[in-house]
Amino acid sequence: MTGWVDSREPVLASVLALTRELADPVRLTALQLLSAEGPHTLTQLADALGVSAPRLGNHLARLRESGLVTVTRTGRHAVYQVASPGVADVLAALARYAHADLAATPGWRATARDLAHTCYDHAAGLLGVTLFATLVERGALLPPDGRESALALGRDPSPFAALGVDLDAVRPGRRKLATACLDRTHRLPHLGGVLGKAVLDAFVARGLVTPAEGTRELAVTPRGAAELPSLLPGFTAP
Repeated sequence: MTGWVDSREPVLASVLALTRELADPVRLTALQLLSAEGPHTLTQLADALGVSAPRLGNHLARLRESGLVTVTRTGRHAVYQVASPGVADVLAALARYAHADLAATPGWRATARDLAHTCYDHAAGLLGVTLFATLVERGALLPPDGRESALALGRDPSPFAALGVDLDAVRPGRRKLATACLDRTHRLPHLGGVLGKAVLDAFVARGLVTPAEGTRELAVTPRGAAELPSLLPGFTAP
């Protein structure tokens, strides 16, 4: 029988192997993107991370060898995805822990960007990730599993109505109805796609947030500071 600190112990060995791979910012961010947003080609992933394809290729090869990602060929493209949807839970737990630890650091203060800003046409920052978590927890959205880029609605889409969105009036067109978009500030998913835009439009129309002119920041109004915490438990505005 192996001991508590024997690296040959199967569970301990697995955890140690995972933490070694997560200790590099390129590999960690690649896994976060793949877990939240679904499969990416090497080029797409390199562009998103802002690193060269050869450099990223070396890291992806290591992730493949460790069994964390898989790759398939589509024509001339290599498409990468996470090997197990369970990785997303580990990464989300680490991101939440890191942010809570940062918030407890003496002298650290969240910026307006941390609180709320736009990512393309949808909400990001604490507002965005709390919105996403609330919709998943209430059964309005199925969480991302890293296998598809589009998200499916859950069994109870009624929470969207509480946010001011009429699902029957939403027309996706050529865009995806809902996507998970990795939040750069919090390293957790926020809601993209047509529904992400619809929710932000509803918040603006209700006077909960207002776009700050000339920036991507969203200012939480006094009405928003009063109403958003009840709509989105876990969101607080100074």
